[in-house]
Amino acid sequence: MELTRRPRRLRVNKAVRDLVHETDVHVNDLIYPIFVVEGENVKTEIPSMPGIFHYSLDQLEIHLKEVYETGVRAIIFFGVPDHKDEVGSGAYDDNGIVQKALRLTKSLYPDMLCIADICLCEYTSHGHCGLIKGDKILNDPTLELLAKAALSCAKAGADIVAPSDMMDGRIGRMREVLDENGMQDTLIMSYSVKYASAYYGPFRDAADSAPAFGDRRSYQMDWRNKKDALVETELDVMEGADILMVKPALAYLDMVKTIADEFPLPLCTYSVSGEYSMMKAAALQGWINEKAVVMESMTAMKRAGAKMIITYYALDVARWLKEEQ
Repeated sequence: MELTRRPRRLRVNKAVRDLVHETDVHVNDLIYPIFVVEGENVKTEIPSMPGIFHYSLDQLEIHLKEVYETGVRAIIFFGVPDHKDEVGSGAYDDNGIVQKALRLTKSLYPDMLCIADICLCEYTSHGHCGLIKGDKILNDPTLELLAKAALSCAKAGADIVAPSDMMDGRIGRMREVLDENGMQDTLIMSYSVKYASAYYGPFRDAADSAPAFGDRRSYQMDWRNKKDALVETELDVMEGADILMVKPALAYLDMVKTIADEFPLPLCTYSVSGEYSMMKAAALQGWINEKAVVMESMTAMKRAGAKMIITYYALDVARWLKEEQ
């Protein structure tokens, strides 16, 4: 048979495939989430996230060495405080658990890029991401507390603050407060496109942040919608965001591509707890090749347009990449 074009020629063997392939995942693309808690000698596995732990500061110091040795150079902290209250005061306490973790990390590894997740949900007794009045989540009063939290974390050493609350106007207010206090170089990574997703279930166990009443659908985005994402992202760009985000990742690769194509800022995607736990559970059952499935998933996120990926698999991916060198 006479065929002028035979696409299979470009797949004939590994050498050819490696020569012509389009998308790579690099260790520098990875951001590793860490959950920090008060106390001493705490390293407790999160039941719904096998291989992911809560760390007290003394155990964090040990874990940071492990992280650093993999080559991962970017981490994002989530705090689980001992005390919670109606106004989430632990989020903007200069001696809060995340602030202490930031100072420790920077003292040990100054070149480690530290990101602080900025939200109230881990710190409020009601589990919502903002102040409440009755059963209503208040937008504008919450902005002041989020800005205080961002400033507190920036002063503690955060290179990037990452607001995940989805309150309107949070990026603009945060940028104002940071700039007014001499923190002009602190970047804002906005959770611009954050859907009210069922994929967050294990994280709520990890952060002890399930809402005490209702849900978060009045502020997180409706997962049936696409145009909202363009509005939210455009507002964040106008208000001063430096990096954009789409969360979750795998079920929203269409949105990763849309935002990457429409906006010139660097784009992060968050491969969330539910994604991790599903892959991990299937791997533990022997139903999938864990490395192959995870690397395929990471590559799909990069191919869709993500410049960086927050993933609980970051350390594994870093090791796998090193093995291939």
